[in-house]
Amino acid sequence: MITSDAIKRKATELGFDLCGIAPAENFPELSFLRSWLDRGYAGDMSWMPRSASLRADARAVVPGARSVIVTGTLYNTVGSDPTERGEGGQTPFAPLRRGQTPFAEISRYAWGDDYHDVLKTRLEALLAWMRRESPEPFAGCAYVDTGPVQERVYAQYAGLGWIGKNTCLINPEVGSWLFLSEIICTLALEPDTQGLEQCGACTRCLDACPTDALVEPGVLDATRCLSYLTIELRTGIPDEHRAALGTHVYGCDICQAVCPYNQAPLQSDDAAWQPRAGLRAPRLADLWRTPDAGLRSLIKGGPMTRAKLSGLRRNLAVAIGNSGDADARAALDEPDVDRPSASDPMVQEHVEWSRRRG
Repeated sequence: MITSDAIKRKATELGFDLCGIAPAENFPELSFLRSWLDRGYAGDMSWMPRSASLRADARAVVPGARSVIVTGTLYNTVGSDPTERGEGGQTPFAPLRRGQTPFAEISRYAWGDDYHDVLKTRLEALLAWMRRESPEPFAGCAYVDTGPVQERVYAQYAGLGWIGKNTCLINPEVGSWLFLSEIICTLALEPDTQGLEQCGACTRCLDACPTDALVEPGVLDATRCLSYLTIELRTGIPDEHRAALGTHVYGCDICQAVCPYNQAPLQSDDAAWQPRAGLRAPRLADLWRTPDAGLRSLIKGGPMTRAKLSGLRRNLAVAIGNSGDADARAALDEPDVDRPSASDPMVQEHVEWSRRRG
């Protein structure tokens, strides 16, 4: 019989930082999804209501499932301290000082390789090992943020931490800079003890959100979240949220960076998550002037391909308008011969907004 401890040891060997086991049960937290969708908080993420019935119970994904193995992978890297920025840039949440170079803020999970690909390879290796080691055949599926699974709920019941007021899974020792992935299987494994909430009276994440997307503790209106606006939204960014974007061009780390559990976080030396050249505090003007071919090369194999070039140009235009940087503003007026994505009508509407902003 394969044991939970053996699975955890193998997970560590394969590069996962955390691993726990949750029973595949109908936990009360799973039912909140329906209410969240009914409030319209999913916005244009149409795949969520389509898969709501599957997301309500892991046993709907793998019939007969008895266990959910949840892994956590630290992606906080050396030099990603939120109070320090390189290349003369500003610190997050602080206004630009005269003479500072405005940089493009990119969520740190996107600095390295695409976690979907990296972790899916590791998770499939874990599942293959389990099949070899188990004396009994079993059904199992591996998912890395793409399957119809409420992974944070199962991570909490697997003892990896608790779902914080910022809706992220927080581990008391590691913090919340974690990728989650899971294997749903029909094996009856020894479960771990549920993680207990430790946010207490702290409301730093709610107070810091520039668009008040955290409408109440543990409840996110995705349609107001900077990550949704810069990544998932395929149309124009609503006028009322453009100023709040600041210089964010892909995602947002604010609600995690202010969390007390992330003030002295562990750092990963995994090569997969190390910042790529050009994605660590790049200048707004430099990114805008980068030809489309260069941008494609820069983000190839990383998470930022999800926004597409037109989405990145749209976000850059807004960030430049918010920056007040003369050089970046001048870049908007330069010919777009090698930047056809900048001529996209949606992008141009945001460029015009940026010009008016000045």
